[in-house]
Amino acid sequence: MLMKPLRGLYEWTMAKAAHPHAVWWLALFCFVEASFFPIPPHPLLGLMCLAEPKKAIRFGTIATLSSVAGGLLGYAIGWGLWDSVGAQLIALLGMTDSFPVAACYLREFDFEAILIAGATPVPFKLLTIASGFVGMNLVTFILASIVGRGMIFFTVGVLFRVFGAPIKRFIDKYLGLVTIAFVALIVGGVLLLTMVGSGEEDPADACSGATYESLGL
Repeated sequence: MLMKPLRGLYEWTMAKAAHPHAVWWLALFCFVEASFFPIPPHPLLGLMCLAEPKKAIRFGTIATLSSVAGGLLGYAIGWGLWDSVGAQLIALLGMTDSFPVAACYLREFDFEAILIAGATPVPFKLLTIASGFVGMNLVTFILASIVGRGMIFFTVGVLFRVFGAPIKRFIDKYLGLVTIAFVALIVGGVLLLTMVGSGEEDPADACSGATYESLGL
């Protein structure tokens, strides 16, 4: 039952990759995904790089800059609109339990936390909203976002440029497995985020048990 809408979403994304204004779709997807949209832009980026391999670097740059711009919107939501928008948005995205943990780590390891989230499938919107909520230094936030988002988007672009056709055939044939693997990466990324800064001297990291009460909410 799940595969039918998933296949439809995949075909819709492929159609956008072939659209005359695909670059604008890519910029829009990357912007909104960094602040509130649940669908990641990576498949669209990959398919566009597959269609026009010589433009892979250009597409990666557009994706990175658009995502960072969208991240600033997420930051603004956490900073100035938490009570009216942010809390409801986090709940709608199913990140209520993850938010206090993310906010705690951002207070302790701001640049590293953003870098990890930006370069892994951790929902970037979770960290952008939390960054604004904790009042993370804006310059640090922007620099970490550029590095983290650039790492993952340029990796996608290069992979599809070099191995594009085989990757697309594999996705077409095993879309369900690819989706399961991506979800597993997200879970792994979240676990990685919760281990930031935990070392041998402090294995019981306080942030892993952070709550809304500990954030003063």
